[in-house]
Amino acid sequence: MAEFVHITTARASGRIRRSGIAARSHGRDGGRGVYCMPVLPSYTLTCQWVRELRRWQQGVLVAVQLRLPDADPVTVGRYGTTPRQVTAAQAVAVIRRLDDPRGYEVFVPRAVTPGEVRRVRDVPQGAGWRYLPQAHGRRPCGCCAQRGEYKGAGLRRWFPYDGPPRPKHELMANLRDAATADEIIDVLSELGRARRGGAWELAHLAEHPDPHVRDTLASVLRVYRGREARQLRQRLQVDSADDGPPDA
Repeated sequence: MAEFVHITTARASGRIRRSGIAARSHGRDGGRGVYCMPVLPSYTLTCQWVRELRRWQQGVLVAVQLRLPDADPVTVGRYGTTPRQVTAAQAVAVIRRLDDPRGYEVFVPRAVTPGEVRRVRDVPQGAGWRYLPQAHGRRPCGCCAQRGEYKGAGLRRWFPYDGPPRPKHELMANLRDAATADEIIDVLSELGRARRGGAWELAHLAEHPDPHVRDTLASVLRVYRGREARQLRQRLQVDSADDGPPDA
């Protein structure tokens, strides 16, 4: 069985557990299906589409782990190019052999059944690239999405550990110096790598005008301890509900 990860919104996770993933995305040949990526040794490369998809999707994104029969027909290729028709097992092998798999995607030309959905996991909202895989001129690494994520012990059984987390005082200094929403999200994602306290230090971000910053804060607070973290999570949930349902 070949293992893949599909990125979607957290609000869809309950429906996916019950009914699977509907074939709503358009493939290059005009058919409908589901886009995904193989589970790779690097967590960030596996979930590389999160940051780009955040530009188009409102709310927190999650990673849905799939297990598909090896012989199932799929297509594989880099976005914007003509994909190859292969089996699911071959697609995994193709992408694992690449020196740089950024921008690649697998398309399953059908719906995914509930029995093929293995689990749904939280994912750092700053993982991956944005606009273009080469936008920042460097390969992504797994260090900012590996340890300390919600239920991180399970994630480390999924993927190898790429390096120790940076100390909190260094990350808080970076957070104070952050000038853009993306820089804030990057620091928050690293703060979510380890169990922490002192959630009050992040309380000012609950009023940030960028909804992606607030969504990332809500996700990261799940690894924080104490009453302040619980109260801040509840505050963010209330604010989100007051904003009304997201646009379709």
